Amino acid sequence: QVHLVESGGQLVQAGDSLRLSCAASGRSFSLYRMGWFRRAPGKEQVFVAAIDFNDGVTYYADAVKGRFTISRDNAENTVTLQMNRLKPEDTAVYYCAAQSNLGYYTPPRARAYYDVWGQGTQVTVSS
Repeated sequence: QVHLVESGGQLVQAGDSLRLSCAASGRSFSLYRMGWFRRAPGKEQVFVAAIDFNDGVTYYADAVKGRFTISRDNAENTVTLQMNRLKPEDTAVYYCAAQSNLGYYTPPRARAYYDVWGQGTQVTVSS
């Protein structure tokens, strides 16, 4: 069983930066893509960013493009989300997710294709 553990969430002020990390451990599978999703209070969980492990291609939600950067460490099976110029509307529980290689194209923004999820880490941005 693969486990994902997120870290880095905390209370910050608007305009600050924050880095979230996610480490995958346990039985290895063909790790194809890792991503971040978030759920704001009273709202649905939405896609934030994702990265393909084989070639480093990245994907971003429009709301975070230009402010957030996702990166990965293939050797350590970790992914990092660097969040800059944070806004109060970025307040949410952030979830890390991992997707195995299914052998066919899967849309990076679709939650259904992610096999494993972390427990979430709270990010609160005060105005």
